Amino acid sequence: MKKIGLLSDTHAYWDEKFKRYFAECDEIWHAGDIGSPLLAARFAAWKPFRAVYGNIDGQELRAEYPKIAHFEVEGVRVMMTHIGGYPGRYSPDIRAELYATRPALFISGHSHILKVMYDRQLQCLHINPGAAGKSGFQKVRTLVRFVLDNGNIKDLEVIELGEREEGKLGWG
Repeated sequence: MKKIGLLSDTHAYWDEKFKRYFAECDEIWHAGDIGSPLLAARFAAWKPFRAVYGNIDGQELRAEYPKIAHFEVEGVRVMMTHIGGYPGRYSPDIRAELYATRPALFISGHSHILKVMYDRQLQCLHINPGAAGKSGFQKVRTLVRFVLDNGNIKDLEVIELGEREEGKLGWG
């Protein structure tokens, strides 16, 4: 059994609440737009850290993390990328790979909109954890926690970190 902490779109922003909400997690996964190599290093120094780079991430992060990650944890095949779309509206850049690999769990970020959806055609759970940073248009910053256990995805929790900083607009 592994407890997973999932976030996206931090845009170089560290929130001390990450430590509180991910304290009991075995791994932290970041679905892109990390925003800073220092932020990635901070996560990696604290817990096992898996990440993909996002569209705002520079060359240093792109050298360290892939655009698309495939891995298996506790018998669950995972595909994670930053710009992925949603069931029925997947991004053309990843659609063929998603259908060819058919993961049980597909994770993406980018939209800043938290969504958890099941794709019946792929028999795949899709999670977008929303945005944990203060840059963007989202009203509430979010994280997701869940458990992977013997091929099952369970105990999914949505965590609201609070409202985005007022007056800070754009992708920042």
